[in-house]
Amino acid sequence: MTGTATRTASMREAWGATLVALGEEDPRTVVLDGDLASSTKADAFAAAHPDRFLQMGIAEQNLVGVAVGLATTGLVPWLSSFGVFFSHRAVDPIRMLVAQTDANVKIAAGYTGVCFGMAGKSHHDHADLAVMRAMPRMTVLAPGDAVECEAFTRWAHDHDGPVYLRLARDPGPSLPVGVTSGDTAVGPLRALRDGPDGVLVSTGAQTARTLEAAELLAADGLDLRVLHAPTIKPFDERGLVEGCADQPFVVTVEEHSTYGGLGGMVAEVTSAGPRPLPVHRIALEDTWVETGSNDYLLERYGLSARAVAARVARLAGVSR
Repeated sequence: MTGTATRTASMREAWGATLVALGEEDPRTVVLDGDLASSTKADAFAAAHPDRFLQMGIAEQNLVGVAVGLATTGLVPWLSSFGVFFSHRAVDPIRMLVAQTDANVKIAAGYTGVCFGMAGKSHHDHADLAVMRAMPRMTVLAPGDAVECEAFTRWAHDHDGPVYLRLARDPGPSLPVGVTSGDTAVGPLRALRDGPDGVLVSTGAQTARTLEAAELLAADGLDLRVLHAPTIKPFDERGLVEGCADQPFVVTVEEHSTYGGLGGMVAEVTSAGPRPLPVHRIALEDTWVETGSNDYLLERYGLSARAVAARVARLAGVSR
């Protein structure tokens, strides 16, 4: 069973527009940026609400500390920068000041994964889910399209506690309504496609490419279920077990390292379930990512729709 994908705005554009609206609706909303407002689209908030926008410069650790201070006064601070600067450069104050104190701070991590190709390995962020989901009290979200990003941004703003929101840079397909739910609620897995021959589980912007791979495989006679996991933490363990209950195998696909991401989490859950299943992981291996165009990198590291379809076909013993 399939859905129709259409082009949509980028997640960063959706996030920026949603923050502008939240600023109008809630005077507690403030945005702190790490000298990247035009890239992350925090500049939209700066233009609309200049009195509640703080340009902190290239000083991410200080940015986090100031945000925690603002949160203690009752404001709702949003942090804006590239994901790699949060999950690596500023990880100590996020751990010590945000997560350990349960501070009401929202982290909008832009340009995550490998689809930031020409910036090189210093800017590629493919370990952030592992870092952030290991922190107690940290909610970790990875929306799959702009529509989901808007809904998750609003949810994060209303949620009392720290949130890490993983955002992709470029426009992409909008996800279909799905077979079990068109809901964009935080928490549950979304079944986007149904089929009896195996399960593909994906997250974030990679889900659209995974869904496309499933359609390619359907033409070869392999009919797969596709589960989208936009909420990394807290993870929908029950939904995963139920979604895999009648399936022969599971393949996880993620624009993230094999270490500590979606694949390991799915393996942990399914291995403890009533019927353990083989879990195959398609992700970045133990490597630093090269510099190149997004299309080149997705193909090079096996994350394009074509590459995913070829890998799954081999696992299932189907020729294509």
